[in-house]
Amino acid sequence: MSVVDDLADKLARDTIKAMDALGDENLPDQVAAVLGASSPSSEEIFRAAVRIRLAERRARTFLNDHVQKALDAKKRGQAIPQALAPGSDNENL
Repeated sequence: MSVVDDLADKLARDTIKAMDALGDENLPDQVAAVLGASSPSSEEIFRAAVRIRLAERRARTFLNDHVQKALDAKKRGQAIPQALAPGSDNENL
């Protein structure tokens, strides 16, 4: 990673932590606007880092929930349920 990538990723991590602590879903957009006023290229890298980190978090939550459901079903002697993404018919996974 370049210095710009590293800095944008660190800022993204810090912003997501603050967003969670404050319950402010708009905070990443506000930080991006401040960053973009001085460096549009840094803003784009920051926005990408935020999107990637939030997408990974959603996917990890989905995976953990599915694994727990599958383990619970297995303990009960039931078939392991198919993993279906929220809002998806699972055709494009």
